[in-house]
Amino acid sequence: MSEEIGSVAWSKAISEQRDREQSRALVWVVGTLLAVSILHTAAFAWPLVGRFPAFVFGALGISLMFVGVAFSLRAATPAGAACGGMICLLLTFWTGSFTESFLRSGLTPLVLLFVLTFAATRAGRQRKVKAGLAEGRRGRSAAQVIANLGVAGLVSSWAGAAALLWCMRSAIHSYDAPLALIGTVTLAALAEATADTVSSEIGQAFGGQPVMLTTMRRVDAGVDGAVSLLGTAAGVAAGAVVVLAGQWALRLTPKDAAVALAGGVAGLFFDSLLGATVERKGWLGNDLVNFASTLFAAGVAFGLMTAVS
Repeated sequence: MSEEIGSVAWSKAISEQRDREQSRALVWVVGTLLAVSILHTAAFAWPLVGRFPAFVFGALGISLMFVGVAFSLRAATPAGAACGGMICLLLTFWTGSFTESFLRSGLTPLVLLFVLTFAATRAGRQRKVKAGLAEGRRGRSAAQVIANLGVAGLVSSWAGAAALLWCMRSAIHSYDAPLALIGTVTLAALAEATADTVSSEIGQAFGGQPVMLTTMRRVDAGVDGAVSLLGTAAGVAAGAVVVLAGQWALRLTPKDAAVALAGGVAGLFFDSLLGATVERKGWLGNDLVNFASTLFAAGVAFGLMTAVS
């Protein structure tokens, strides 16, 4: 599961230089897509200012506030907070309603994700510091934010939603529930990001000696692919809380919420599987593993939506 890099000596299987190169590539590719989505959102929103000024300026103001809070709490670096702000704007604008509260949008599960992961990161911090597993005090970098939230931001954007709907209608020509599809897939990615971070942080602080997912043999805390019962339970519970909040906010049915949670939990275990295999071999760094896991969660949710529709 997710392992954040603190101030201790480098101890990953992948070389530090290669890890940085992968993270930099992730930021350039996904960050560019997010920036293009923001520009498209601005172009789409400009004609709406006259009719729905509260919605347009409210979404922008909330996103800027999200940036300020994340940076002031040292939950993210300036670049990480800026990326979080872009994702917040995409989620709030494209899943929101012109005439209803912003709470009835992707903002609600995103804020809950932020609160739960922030609390989990701080929980048992002294234990994690002694074990050399604590997150750096500067907060999450742009690569870490994109790795965890980039998929949700892209799926909720106009282009991402259009591509998702096109794929669904290629499989089911009569499909007519685009909002449910987009909301469910987005929520699955957010649930995975929440579950992954909470399970890792709580497991490292309070879970005792974990086991390797692929062998079930005991290993040291913080080892890639290691899982603990307490950490996994905490992660699944946190993911479920985000899904329940998202079900209300995005007007999803209980079946949609169950699909989103299934996708999130599948992504959580997929993250551990990647950690125990390709990450331990030094092929992929933590940021690419996290991004792949949220993408996998979204893919599982999409597949289940196709199966049950």
